[in-house]
Amino acid sequence: MPIPFAVMLPLLLAGVLLVSAVAKLRTPGDLREWEDLGVPRALRRTALLRLHPWAEGILAIAVAALGGWLGVLAGAAAVALMLAYTVLVARAASRGGASCTCFGAPARVTRATVVRNVWLTLLAIGAAVCASGTPLAGGALAAGVAQLPWLLAAAVAVVTTALVLWRDPGTASAAPGVPVVGAAGARSADADGSVPEGDGDYARRRTPAVPVTFADGTEVNLRALAAKKPILLLALSSMCGHCETIRDRRMHYRALLPEVDVRLLLVEPTTSRWAEREEPQSLHDPGDYVAGSIEEWSTPTAVLLGADGLLAGGPVTGDVAIEEFIGDVFEALHGERPPTEPDPAAAAAE
Repeated sequence: MPIPFAVMLPLLLAGVLLVSAVAKLRTPGDLREWEDLGVPRALRRTALLRLHPWAEGILAIAVAALGGWLGVLAGAAAVALMLAYTVLVARAASRGGASCTCFGAPARVTRATVVRNVWLTLLAIGAAVCASGTPLAGGALAAGVAQLPWLLAAAVAVVTTALVLWRDPGTASAAPGVPVVGAAGARSADADGSVPEGDGDYARRRTPAVPVTFADGTEVNLRALAAKKPILLLALSSMCGHCETIRDRRMHYRALLPEVDVRLLLVEPTTSRWAEREEPQSLHDPGDYVAGSIEEWSTPTAVLLGADGLLAGGPVTGDVAIEEFIGDVFEALHGERPPTEPDPAAAAAE
């Protein structure tokens, strides 16, 4: 006989929570994302961020394995969680520009996200109501033993769907509109995210998942940050003379390449006189983890991080090389070299 609603709804909800928990453990978000989503400041703590997927997993087990009044309590907790998610994504969608790793893969928050979360909230309500009719110990799982063939069929369908939709960030292709640029200039990525073989071919490496700090003191995972939007990192030092030239031109680079986040990467604490506290904030790496994970470099250096979790270009070192590199990125995006800037001396003479 088919699985009754009293069994099906709690198990469906438990499956959603479990998939979400595993996805978050596999591809964690960051506190900057929580801030963008409007999570209250008191809850934006690194410890809570790390415990979040484990709490979802425990709640999934409770929803599936508890019945009676305990099942109703577990369902009520799931309803509260889904309602909180729905409120956050609804506000974020109205503001625009936010993204979330709700199911592991960073995605822009849209009206479709809100509709999905409303549906999941209704599912949680249904599961909480149905839980009262299942055994106190064992819940929906125990009640579904009599329908074991149906449960196995549903499990096969869920696993098949998860495997079909599974995305491996290590083998993802380059994000649309993001060029792959090597030392020899701009080239397009193949479907698998690699660069065609040939002279000077560029071997893409994973963006290091190391902690860096925004100028406001918020810690963020570099790979997770780049997954929201490609980043052109300008690794500089306030003690470096050639770095001043690149720093002074950062606004020009941002106007030239709005498709990417142009951010300063400083191996200095957030108290540095070069810290940028307005978005795009500077990133601070006093432990030099980024260079240590990619390639030991001197300053100034530029490196392009793709949204697919892989380096898309560089690193290149030196002010002249950086200018050429930025021209390569522009050419890869627009099919031509960037416009030549007017000569200030010639303009003054006129």
